[in-house]
Amino acid sequence: MAIEWKGVFPALTTKFTSDDKLDFVMFEKNLKAQLEAGVDGIILGGTLGEASVLTNEEKFSLVKFASEKTTGKVPVVMNIAEGSTREAVRQAAEAEKNGAKGLMMLPPMRYKSDHRETVAYYKAVASSTNLPIMVYNNPVDYKIEVTLDMFAELAEEKNIQAVKESTRDISNVTRMINRFGDRFKILCGVDTLAMEELVMGAQGWVAGLVCAFPKETVAVYQLVKQGKLDEALKIYRWFLPLLELDIHPKLVQYIKLAEQEAGIGTEHVRAPRLTLAGEERERVLKIIKDGIKSRPNL
Repeated sequence: MAIEWKGVFPALTTKFTSDDKLDFVMFEKNLKAQLEAGVDGIILGGTLGEASVLTNEEKFSLVKFASEKTTGKVPVVMNIAEGSTREAVRQAAEAEKNGAKGLMMLPPMRYKSDHRETVAYYKAVASSTNLPIMVYNNPVDYKIEVTLDMFAELAEEKNIQAVKESTRDISNVTRMINRFGDRFKILCGVDTLAMEELVMGAQGWVAGLVCAFPKETVAVYQLVKQGKLDEALKIYRWFLPLLELDIHPKLVQYIKLAEQEAGIGTEHVRAPRLTLAGEERERVLKIIKDGIKSRPNL
């Protein structure tokens, strides 16, 4: 299945049982809710997927399971977040073997690579696989920016096709389009900037709160692309307090609590993360419950 790199791509959370095993039952329940809402692809093993605490065996079993459940419906994309080029190349091969149709890739982890090293890292993985690749550009959280000059070199690799735009700079959408036209598809990677970036020309949305509110997320995307901005704005303004849960260091715990309240997830996380407690949990829970109570009629 080819990837068009447009539409809504949920960055799915990894579901765990109370005894810290993968919860495939709840994962499938959430996946079905995403498909019923009309998402265009799914992404596994990203920041929200708690990639840093997953074993490779767990990550690939999730890819295999999701690929089997979504066959012929939407493509499965696996995130690569590795410190070693050799390991990133190996994971790309394993992802394809287990059914992934695309990759999302962060720059090297832990070591802050320079321009030449970052480009070489992406090119090494791209030349090793036939899978299409989306660059995950998030210098705020991961400290390395994939600059426009880097993208100019990466454009030589035909399977580097898209960018998850998480620089927090809306004007970067225009910079990319001005320099590269439609060479790279642009997907917004920050929930609180999604409508703005879609209006400015982004073709898709790698979404977080979609994990708990898939229908509303898809509605905003579709309405914007249909030019129905007033209708989209009404939903987006309702959505914003919830979307702001995506830009906090505890976004995993916050969004998992929202999934639980929406009935399509649990709040179980893997250590060192801990489930929310005390005043913080009550504060976040109020935001979620207020959102659910005033949920728009789509």
